[in-house]
Amino acid sequence: MTPSSSSCTTCDDLLDAPPARAATTPADASRAAWLAVGSIAVGTFVMVTTEFLPVGLLTDIARGLNVSDGTAGLMMTMPGVLAAIAAPALTVAAGRLDRRTVMIALSTLLLLSNLLATFAPNFGTMLAARLLLGLCVGGFWAFAPGVGTQLVPPMAQARAMSIILAGISVGTVLGVPAGALLGSVAGWRSAFAVSAALTVVVLAMQLWLLPALPAARAIRPRDLLLPLTRRLSRVGLGAIVLLVAGHFAAYTYLKPLLQAVFGLSPVLVTALLLTYGAAGFIGNFIGGHLVARSPRLGLLATAVLLAASLAMSTMVGDGLLAGAAVVLAWGVAFGMVPVAATGWMLNALPEAPEAGQAMLVTAFQVAIASGALLGGLVVDGSGIASAMLLGSALVVGAALVTGTLGRAPRVLTAP
Repeated sequence: MTPSSSSCTTCDDLLDAPPARAATTPADASRAAWLAVGSIAVGTFVMVTTEFLPVGLLTDIARGLNVSDGTAGLMMTMPGVLAAIAAPALTVAAGRLDRRTVMIALSTLLLLSNLLATFAPNFGTMLAARLLLGLCVGGFWAFAPGVGTQLVPPMAQARAMSIILAGISVGTVLGVPAGALLGSVAGWRSAFAVSAALTVVVLAMQLWLLPALPAARAIRPRDLLLPLTRRLSRVGLGAIVLLVAGHFAAYTYLKPLLQAVFGLSPVLVTALLLTYGAAGFIGNFIGGHLVARSPRLGLLATAVLLAASLAMSTMVGDGLLAGAAVVLAWGVAFGMVPVAATGWMLNALPEAPEAGQAMLVTAFQVAIASGALLGGLVVDGSGIASAMLLGSALVVGAALVTGTLGRAPRVLTAP
């Protein structure tokens, strides 16, 4: 179904996406479909955990592989850069491959990355492992949301997408702290080893649970430009870049904010960071509910809540209660971001969901890098509170773009 189809009067509903091809009989479709969605969600959790393991283990890895902390930071930078390139490249390279095969191949890459990191004898090998992860991250985000919508009936697509993207919050709130704790007790290599073991579980689940998922058509290189030719997708990409850049201009300095501005102890900061991740998990499902009603409502509500929480961080004073209020609101908004952005692009390009997701991944990575850079410049020049206000201003821009330009054109039908 295209946006100009005469059977659609507005593109404000995620249900406009093309119906998934049935992979099971009606009697077992529901249970089998949700188990398959679960296998993708667990893969999301393991991938995000692997991606952010160096955050909690950076100094340990740097000492173990004899590099400086600054050089060790390349473990986070290089996968992000490669993911931005890999998302569109793998979308084209996959052609008409069965998407079940694609997801299993990406999970295999994740396993290889974790194994290589576990046994890395030097930093060059570790970077090779992280580059493999970058391929996995870019490919996963390009294909996973579309796979989720193929697995379930149209009415359940927003819920399936929320479950898959909830792995982001679970990986953040449980996986990363657990990895850091394991690394401190048994060494940083053990954290990657456990991630490798979990990836084996993911592979087994996907081999068992994923049905055949034939691609509707191959994505050609020129199709990657399709999101730039459609008004709704252009509007969405612009709003999402502002939203994500604003978020990361501030999020990069969340821990210093809680320490320096709210005056909280390290124990309370740790507790609130865990609360932030848990709130994000809740936000995933709130966002999914809103997107199911209207992708425009989902993205607009996300931007308004995020902008308000960032601005609130500079106005509510200090102390635990003020910090907790900011963290809860910000965490919920953070959880809504992936599902709102993905829902918008799936709705804006129902005939080419993978091209839309590839462009979305690239936009995310560019926004993350630029937002963190802008935030750093502002913090160095004017302090943490100014970075929060910058982030809020950028997100307000996203809300204005969504609210004023994000209305779907109505299709005129003959009387």
